[in-house]
Amino acid sequence: MGEFYEKLKARWQSTGSLLCVGLDPVPQNLSEETLSSAAPYGDYCNEIVDATAEFACAFKYQAACFSGQGREGELQDAIGYCRSAYPDIPIILDAKRGDIGSTAKHYADEAFMRYGADAATVNPYLGGDSIQPFTDYADRGVILLCRTSNPGSSELQELQSGNMMIYEHVAQLAAGKWNRNCNVALVVGATYPEVLARVRRIVGDMPLLVPGIGAQGGDLEAVLQHGLSQSGDGLMINVSRAIGQAGRAKTYSREDSLHAVHDAAKGYFNLINSLRPKLP
Repeated sequence: MGEFYEKLKARWQSTGSLLCVGLDPVPQNLSEETLSSAAPYGDYCNEIVDATAEFACAFKYQAACFSGQGREGELQDAIGYCRSAYPDIPIILDAKRGDIGSTAKHYADEAFMRYGADAATVNPYLGGDSIQPFTDYADRGVILLCRTSNPGSSELQELQSGNMMIYEHVAQLAAGKWNRNCNVALVVGATYPEVLARVRRIVGDMPLLVPGIGAQGGDLEAVLQHGLSQSGDGLMINVSRAIGQAGRAKTYSREDSLHAVHDAAKGYFNLINSLRPKLP
């Protein structure tokens, strides 16, 4: 694997954490005090990062939360803060880009040059030429959508093609011809733990980003049972709302809110490790 994987692996080993903290700033989750600041979305993310860093193997920034409100500058600054304050924690830009030719190259430049992310999520359903501009950044991670956590994903991703489903073809390509720089990973939803087992058999120790725990109701124990690599890690188990919204109570002070966020991250960190099978 490339530099992204090495950075992620080092974080797994140094902290024992498989928890990826998702950062999805939306107005209803921000306190009035935060909303009144000059950069409320960035401030929110920075506070969550500070409150949860000790428990995180990675941070995932949802690009749409910023771009939908014209706050791309805050995203850039927030990622810059995280990179400066916690240089050992991988940063994922969750943008799910997918396009062809020079347009894909611009999206790759945006993720890795403008924002400075260590990895980006990419939609592979346009084929290998749409992925290559991202994988050409050999030191960065390219996290391809494989079997996503949303209910409608089965309409396409579980279509049978030959002797495999479409998502299995994606996994096979990701582990083979698309992974020429050893910097590809996959998104596989926690809502389909049996799929995790199939994908893990196809891709070996490749890192998997697993959304769907928390608000979406994924089965954490089943994820750990089916998704761990042979070395006992291999997963970035993303939790966004259940951590970021932990401090929403109106009776909380700002300090109380951040304590609640800290405690929620600690709780998921401890729960993951309590359910994590012990290696022989």
